[in-house]
Amino acid sequence: MWCIQTIDAIFRTCMYDVLYLYEEPYDPKRPIVNFDEKPKQLLGDKRVPIPMKPGSPEKCDYEYVRNGTANIFVALEFKAGKRVTQVTERRTMKDFAQFVKILVDEEYPDVEIIRLVIDNLNTHKEKAFYETFSKEEAERILSKIEFHYPPKHASWLNAAEIEINVMDVECTGRRIGDKETLTQEVAAWTKRRNEHEKKIDWKFTREKADKKLSKYYV
Repeated sequence: MWCIQTIDAIFRTCMYDVLYLYEEPYDPKRPIVNFDEKPKQLLGDKRVPIPMKPGSPEKCDYEYVRNGTANIFVALEFKAGKRVTQVTERRTMKDFAQFVKILVDEEYPDVEIIRLVIDNLNTHKEKAFYETFSKEEAERILSKIEFHYPPKHASWLNAAEIEINVMDVECTGRRIGDKETLTQEVAAWTKRRNEHEKKIDWKFTREKADKKLSKYYV
């Protein structure tokens, strides 16, 4: 069994790794890309909503129809104001590996390396690529990725969570009944955010972390 001091040291090491990344000057050849995913329950209207009109918002009945679930992948390069999203039916290892391949081949084909900040979910591992692609293809993709994992129970260190919260407020935090509509809505939201190059001004540094969390260190 690991001692408390060892767990504490691992937490700080992972936290500092991510915070040091965030403090680096922007480097388009070595982009820092945060990744997270959002499950979305698909809920349809049991009765036709009453459309909005001047002075009155749209009115929806409280009853709804369950139409299954979907998943939203979100990759965020917050220093460049760029995000990449994809709506999928599931979030398996294969789905994850295929989305990362899109990042490597379509979104960042000319970079030296993608520094990918990602949580410790069991699907977010290198073996996902070997189970999805041939050995040669998996190694090609992985050669362009450098994984950085925030500590467990510290997902707030992943800036993609902030972006997902914005997405919920502006787009997905409402009743959406099917995957096709969700895909269209997320694509439109992503396009608008990218056109405006919406960035995140990250201010939580290592020094602030030590000051705020030092009372919890052993």
